[in-house]
Amino acid sequence: MTGESRQGLGQRLSGVAVALGLVLFLGGFGWAAVSYRPYTVPTSSMTPTIDVGDRVLAQKVDGSEVKRGDVVVFEDRSWVAGSKVVKRVVAVGGDTVSCCTDGKLTVNGKQIDEPYLPKGSLAETKTIPTVTVPQGRLFLLGDERQGSLDSTAHLTDAAKGTVSRDAVTARVDAVVWPWKGPLKRPTGFQTLGALSKPGPLSTIELLIVAGAVLVLAGGAYGPIAGRMSRSRARTARTETAGVR
Repeated sequence: MTGESRQGLGQRLSGVAVALGLVLFLGGFGWAAVSYRPYTVPTSSMTPTIDVGDRVLAQKVDGSEVKRGDVVVFEDRSWVAGSKVVKRVVAVGGDTVSCCTDGKLTVNGKQIDEPYLPKGSLAETKTIPTVTVPQGRLFLLGDERQGSLDSTAHLTDAAKGTVSRDAVTARVDAVVWPWKGPLKRPTGFQTLGALSKPGPLSTIELLIVAGAVLVLAGGAYGPIAGRMSRSRARTARTETAGVR
């Protein structure tokens, strides 16, 4: 293969790599824009999982997809007018929830391990009478129980502190600023049923990184291949000129 042929092949490969990289890179961002919404959490009610001022990415989901242990974004005017709220789902329709038994939250008679609570804190700072969650509704608590205005602050409401599934707009998948990464799945609820599966964020990250690498590598390969081809051509001419 002549130097010109190698240079032409290098340029074509470089172009393909850049084009494919752009597709992956932009496709990843497009997928993220369709699937996720960013939110800033203004209070410390979800500490230490989400600290005050943290920026989170929440996957847009239907309320019917929500499961125990999920951290969700919802809006309920009886809680806060005109503002979205972030809390953790601890019980769903048909469940009975109370606290505390041997210092632990109890759902359907099972004590729940909650490793996401602040170290050394209580599962609840007040007694929760047994509440049966109506079908289609959710019982939610903050991870920082002492200062969280959650379902326990609305037990005297007609809905006994529960929120409609229809009020949920998204499920928090990761804390992205400052970076804490994806939220851990709350395994303490596994004895009550299946947990939600993580969203596509890790796949999206892979697409964006792979796309960026291809764009950079492809963009660099063309000039490098051109210089190498010219260098080989000069070497070949020198060797030919020196033949006796």
